[in-house]
Amino acid sequence: MKTIKEEAVFNSAASNLWEILSNVTRCDWIDTVENIEMDGDCRVFEMAGMGKIKERIIKLDNESMELQYSAVETMAPIKHHLATIKISAVTDNECLLDWTTEIDPEIFADAIHQGMLISISGLSKVLDQS
Repeated sequence: MKTIKEEAVFNSAASNLWEILSNVTRCDWIDTVENIEMDGDCRVFEMAGMGKIKERIIKLDNESMELQYSAVETMAPIKHHLATIKISAVTDNECLLDWTTEIDPEIFADAIHQGMLISISGLSKVLDQS
């Protein structure tokens, strides 16, 4: 199993970034996703190059600004996937995103990492527009 970690600082209040991430059906910050629907405690969407993905929302904590989810259905033969995104305030107008993903088999780590980087860039663009 491989663990991938990314940190990013945004020139935004932590609550603004959390507002985007805590709406688990919002996808304007993910370039290759046009629509996300909920099926019970899972979000379901199509991702370009990855097909249909179903992710179980494990934790959505507004107080700690933490989101945890796991890919439970994908076209790829993934044995384990667990992602945790935590937002914390640095100042009133600056926040830190801490994103960790566990993936097994490791062969999918590079694709997951690239997706994380693209998504962080997308978050930055959405925050800049608001």
